[in-house]
Amino acid sequence: MVAVDASTGVMNALLCKLSKLLEDEYSRLKGVRRQITFLRDELSSMNAVLETLADAEQLDPLKREWRDKVRELSYDIEDCIDDFVDRGEELRTGLKGFFSKLRKLKARREIAGEIEQLKIRTIEASERRRRYDFLEPAQSSRFFCVDPRLPALYEDAARLVGIDGPKEHILGWFCKEKEHDDLRVLPIVGSGGLGKTTLANQVYCQLKGQFQCTAFVSVSRNPNMQKILRQMLTEFGISGGALDEERQLIDRIRDHLKDKR
Repeated sequence: MVAVDASTGVMNALLCKLSKLLEDEYSRLKGVRRQITFLRDELSSMNAVLETLADAEQLDPLKREWRDKVRELSYDIEDCIDDFVDRGEELRTGLKGFFSKLRKLKARREIAGEIEQLKIRTIEASERRRRYDFLEPAQSSRFFCVDPRLPALYEDAARLVGIDGPKEHILGWFCKEKEHDDLRVLPIVGSGGLGKTTLANQVYCQLKGQFQCTAFVSVSRNPNMQKILRQMLTEFGISGGALDEERQLIDRIRDHLKDKR
């Protein structure tokens, strides 16, 4: 999941900033160090959850909403830290005496207030996650992830409109390069819902008769390699049997494809 990966990237950078901030003199302001330590520890736990979500092929609506809230919170905390450091620099190099003390007092109150609000939001995000965990067994019986590309594999070619042009263009490219025996990759790119999988499937159906072995396999952003390899074996009409390791599955595929087109 790209969005989850982006969230973990933001969170990792934020955790580094929080740890560095605890080493700076600015964190010695009354109560600030304790609050920053709390934020760092709590966000570290959230990051572990985000990394777990990154391994999921699809997220249900509750997990997706929680991920987005945590990412938004991370941005706000990062902005607060940057502002905190900037103010610390101003106070360190500012006026001395009475006016300097007034500025420090005001800054401390403002910073403490901002961090307190962020702490409250962090606690709310943690509690929301705990409530979600409590509901998850019931949710899992009702929520099913369906690959959105699946319907494209069963589209009736006669009902497809506007696909002949792109299909013939791709077929022409393959025929033009037919004299070459090297492996080739043809990417079909575009936004979701444009019919990329449908187009690829139509080209596959047109060309597969020219090959001894063929397989049409969908691959997600965070693929399960064992699942993909087993699906390839199924497409080839052979069984993976009791093979458990990816290397064993790859060896079985290589043996089957040897000397075949």
